Amino acid sequence: MASAPLIVTLDGPAGVGKSTLARRLAGELGIAFLDTGAMFRAAAYTLGEGAWDWTQGILQQKLGDFEFSLRGSGADTELLLNGKPLPEAIRSEEAGRWASQLAVVPSVRAYMKMAQIFLGQTTPLVAEGRDMGTVVFPGASNKFFLDADPDERARRRCRQLEAQGKPADFAAIAASIRQRDDQDRNRSIAPLKPAPDAVVVDTTALSEDEVLEKVLASVRGS
Repeated sequence: MASAPLIVTLDGPAGVGKSTLARRLAGELGIAFLDTGAMFRAAAYTLGEGAWDWTQGILQQKLGDFEFSLRGSGADTELLLNGKPLPEAIRSEEAGRWASQLAVVPSVRAYMKMAQIFLGQTTPLVAEGRDMGTVVFPGASNKFFLDADPDERARRRCRQLEAQGKPADFAAIAASIRQRDDQDRNRSIAPLKPAPDAVVVDTTALSEDEVLEKVLASVRGS
């Protein structure tokens, strides 16, 4: 019987550096990177503002037209929606807030869970998100939960935006992160929390390289 594909889960709050770490970790391991936050952002951006207030029936119908797939590995992994790369606009703060609103809708979470499980059944991957180790891939042998002080996460986001030549308002970004934290940690469906067997890594005082080294050593030693 063939062994199941390798699955590494990285969970944690907004702005903690999951996507950056997941890309680098996937590159070191030579496998695909699954940005599950991008899946919710893509759905929110495509459906539009207020989609979370639609009836479950309409949402299920719309989501039925979505098909996610992966191409490539490591930092070169592309998440495709209906065969097309995702637009840069899904990375906006607005799209992030919409995604957080949409993520509490039962039919949306059910669809995303099904889509993510399918990808993990067919492709070795590093999956990052909010509930990868607790809900989507509870059987994964390598689970990590990244955390960091909210202000440090806001500073990192500001540096990221400034490097892209975009405006960065620390106060607004910090407020947005705290709002996302409240929504994600206190929602009734799949609240943000570490899996019981996850390795918790506080990244507040660690560099990207130090976090990567810690996680990579744990994966290779398992």
